[in-house]
Amino acid sequence: MERMKGKGAVDHLERPSPLTDKDRVMIQDSWVKVYQNCDDAGVAILIRLFVNFPSSKQYFSKFKNIEDPEELEKSAHLRNHAHRVMNSINTLVENLDNPDKVASVLKLLGKAHALRHKVEPVYFKILNGVILEVLGEEFPEVMTAEVAGAWTKLLAVLYSSITTTYEEVGWMTLSPSTG
Repeated sequence: MERMKGKGAVDHLERPSPLTDKDRVMIQDSWVKVYQNCDDAGVAILIRLFVNFPSSKQYFSKFKNIEDPEELEKSAHLRNHAHRVMNSINTLVENLDNPDKVASVLKLLGKAHALRHKVEPVYFKILNGVILEVLGEEFPEVMTAEVAGAWTKLLAVLYSSITTTYEEVGWMTLSPSTG
């Protein structure tokens, strides 16, 4: 796969630290600005994912054969999926004070992607890195180093929860390092 091996920057996603109250406030405050532009931000995230990691498109029958980023950007199917991704993140951010709700959302997300869509879990780790990258570029005024650190912790929780769900449903290959 593309650009996955030797990327120490994503290793922290496997060992999540709990969010502090300050982290939750920073995430929620920064998300207000991002969510005002949720469709554009979601499309930018997916385009970056598909351009930098083309193998990730294999899970999307409606646009997996579209090579041109501008054509991808115009795809109604891509835009709809981007909207669903951003709404899922919004649900997580809105419920940061409700760990049971967060766990429930992540379990449903993990089960759907493992069982129905058969997405390799490593793509969640990749997507987390892309989310951080795009938000930092598109919203530099709110994504300070401290805010990015809080988002990194949240995305680590997301990845850890989803991989736990994958294990629970019997997924066999979580990453090249397991097995």
